Amino acid sequence: MSKHKIVVGHSPDPDDAFMFYGLAHGKIDTGDLEFHHVLQDIETLNRRALRGELEVTAISIHAYAHLLDKYALLPSGCSMGDRYGPMVVARKPVAVSDLASLRIAVPGTMTTAFLALRLLLPDGFTHEVVPFDQILAEVAKGHFDAGLIIHEGQLTFQNQGLHLVVDLGVWWQEKTGLPLPLGGNVVRRDLGGDIIKRISRYLKESIRYGLEHRAEALEYALQYGRDMDRKLADKFVGMYVNDWTLDYGPRGRAAVARLLEEGHRADIIPSAVAVEFVE
Repeated sequence: MSKHKIVVGHSPDPDDAFMFYGLAHGKIDTGDLEFHHVLQDIETLNRRALRGELEVTAISIHAYAHLLDKYALLPSGCSMGDRYGPMVVARKPVAVSDLASLRIAVPGTMTTAFLALRLLLPDGFTHEVVPFDQILAEVAKGHFDAGLIIHEGQLTFQNQGLHLVVDLGVWWQEKTGLPLPLGGNVVRRDLGGDIIKRISRYLKESIRYGLEHRAEALEYALQYGRDMDRKLADKFVGMYVNDWTLDYGPRGRAAVARLLEEGHRADIIPSAVAVEFVE
């Protein structure tokens, strides 16, 4: 049987690795679909998705607003910040009101973290894009006043002597009463309805496999956990691979719509977004 190659992009961090473990290690019967995994940071994947390069990819929910013509949003694979999320940290204690005058390292302008920070600081701020896994070190060295951190940096920033300025997941929850939808998975529309539905099913099965075989999936994910022991990696995976990840559900879908609506209202996202999920 000839195989139909599907290239899947996701981040080299523990939660994505955990999520895709079942697919990456042949634990899911995918028939004539053969999945090839490409691991790159989320901002690179966002930019590649703008060009339609990958059949399936993790993306920032912010980026999804610019991908509607090429990609459909899968109902599984969400990373949801439920009273936690990306953080701004600094070398010394500062107030949120001080951030507009500081130089901030950010992991990419298409990330949801960046969108949330722009919503928090509508009058703007000085920023420079730095690879997400270098931001903590760059701030600790004094090359930046503050850093916008994503992924496991949210659990390890204190190891560098840095101070929390704001947790954007907490801020968003207090503002809206909703969790902050950070990332999702999309599938290219030109694959056709049948293959899209199969991919959606296989991804959900992969997530469920990881949750049901936590120890072995975590062992695989650990290799992507920078500065994390098993206990911390398990905590991080639990934050971002859970019931939200199996399916956004009505509240998760409402959170996506609200975030993109707020982004459009603030003139950060150019057009209103009608959020559609693969059914």
